[in-house]
Amino acid sequence: MSNINALKIENLSIAFGGLKAVDDLSFHINVGEIYGLIGPNGAGKTTVFNCITQFYHPTRGIVNFKTSSGEVMDLVGQKTHNIIKMGLVRTFQNVELIKDLNLLDNILVGAHIHFKTGLFSNAFKLPNARKEEEKFAQKATKILEFLGIADKKLELAGGQPYGVLKKVELGRTLMSDPTLIVLDEPAAGLNDTETLELAHLIKQIREAYQCSILLVEHDMRLVMDICDRICAISFGKKLAEGIPEQIQESADVQEAYLGKKE
Repeated sequence: MSNINALKIENLSIAFGGLKAVDDLSFHINVGEIYGLIGPNGAGKTTVFNCITQFYHPTRGIVNFKTSSGEVMDLVGQKTHNIIKMGLVRTFQNVELIKDLNLLDNILVGAHIHFKTGLFSNAFKLPNARKEEEKFAQKATKILEFLGIADKKLELAGGQPYGVLKKVELGRTLMSDPTLIVLDEPAAGLNDTETLELAHLIKQIREAYQCSILLVEHDMRLVMDICDRICAISFGKKLAEGIPEQIQESADVQEAYLGKKE
């Protein structure tokens, strides 16, 4: 693992109506690292994600990201679609798939920012458009094979088991050639067996696609199993940061989750 930063957040802050959702938060993610962001409900985890991907614009702070071209960019003020082109992609708490499309086409949605042929060429299936579509279809098929669900590629997303839908959502991020994937509650709705499979898959993605991963998750077994380092927050402020063992032993983290002992 490299000690070069894939992402570095400094003094990140955002308030909604006077309420500080994120308060002077700083942390960094090393290249090739699986980094966890945890905290009780309402701690500000998803708000941090939304500030990184510019769904929200922070009132203060720097979000430096090492792009797929190797350039370090401050993401604050960037347009969300440009951030995806830089190599940073995210999933959502709720699976965002198109039920009336098959699994292959749902994966292909992740490549839309990379299509070079225009609307006219695609509408009339001109040679360049067909060639580009075939190239991305082959890439999507390889991703489905990697996920172990290539046999379902022509089946509609609607009606698929939830665990399969989660895999497709992960697969869609891989179409963008990411250097950093932001996973927002990926284990939500999964049973124990599916969660174990997800843990293995996330590690495989890190190795096979050479990317860093930022994970926000309530399932502490998953977080402790796969994360190299973890940042715990409460009310938007950092409580503790370190390897899983340090987080488990932190009195501040225990208090935030379990309440203060009398």
